[in-house]
Amino acid sequence: MYIEDLELVNFRNYEKLNISFENNVNVILGENAQGKTNVMESIYVLGLAKSHRSSNDKDLIRWDSEYAKIKGRLQNSRGEVPLELTISKKGKKAKFNHIEQQKLSGYVGNMNVVMFAPEDLHLVKGSPQIRRRFIDMEIGQVSPVYLHDMNRFQKILQQRNHYLKQLQSRRQDDVTFLQVLTEQFIEVAVKVMKKRFEFIRMLEKWASPIHSGISRGLETLEIQYKPSIEVSKELDWSKMIKELEEKFHSLQDREIDRGVTLIGPHRDEIAFYVNGKDVQTFGSQGQQRTTALSVKLAEIDLIYTEVGEYPILLLDDVLSELDDYRQSHLLNTIQGKVQTFVTTTTVDGIDHQTLREATTFIVQNGEMERVK
Repeated sequence: MYIEDLELVNFRNYEKLNISFENNVNVILGENAQGKTNVMESIYVLGLAKSHRSSNDKDLIRWDSEYAKIKGRLQNSRGEVPLELTISKKGKKAKFNHIEQQKLSGYVGNMNVVMFAPEDLHLVKGSPQIRRRFIDMEIGQVSPVYLHDMNRFQKILQQRNHYLKQLQSRRQDDVTFLQVLTEQFIEVAVKVMKKRFEFIRMLEKWASPIHSGISRGLETLEIQYKPSIEVSKELDWSKMIKELEEKFHSLQDREIDRGVTLIGPHRDEIAFYVNGKDVQTFGSQGQQRTTALSVKLAEIDLIYTEVGEYPILLLDDVLSELDDYRQSHLLNTIQGKVQTFVTTTTVDGIDHQTLREATTFIVQNGEMERVK
């Protein structure tokens, strides 16, 4: 799949933008703070209906404007697909093929996007929250059911935490309702955990050989899912439910004392091991970067396996963060396979056929034009 046309209205620093792209590598050049990353973000938001940079949708709306709009013309194996997302202070409206979608879970997944930005290097060494957000965003692209389950999980978690706070302050004393919430929580938590476990296994399958290639066969990569309870390869539903029930029963008094849910998918962790050692704690900066790059490149093949089409790849100011060898490995991997957008202040020093054959755009003060 590839995006052919992009139209922005009141998005970030763009009042209006109409631009066409090629189904190859599109290089977006410009100085910092001119709007390069905003273009990348708009493509990401058009696909996933949320930003990779901000959790507040209002940040996406141009200063003094009531709304922001992103429209795109996508080409995939089924033909031309128009997409449209309007963001206002009241919320978001998404249209697929000119038809407004009642739920965002029915919209997300029509355009698959993989973003690799400097902050993604924190995927390995950053907080567990970053890794949870990463797997939620990626699974959500290929599984609308997962998006639905995650939304339900977040609502029950919020409700359960609120009731625990009331029990903690003794505004409530009925633990029966807590047990009802716990049952609902466990039911949806098991669904989320099973899907995450399956996703991590698939991700490792694709990332491990990529990592081996980048490290010239000197390193092996393992990715482990570390939930609140042990999840076996058999994914025994009744066993998982029973184990969670026992854990919640033993933790009930402590949860009431703390006023918060102490176990569940919101506390999950993902660990990366290179040659058997935890990369986050013991890995060099080079190993951490190779791991992050391997995981990002693995996403491309994973999405292709799941949906039958390659996603759109966004490389936002990331080439300058990689050494020559990792740059070459990245560019060799995408060559002729994936529509790619690359932002950079300069291509000087990057000598690769992929960039020499790329279509180039210049961005300046919220204006973007193709280099003839």
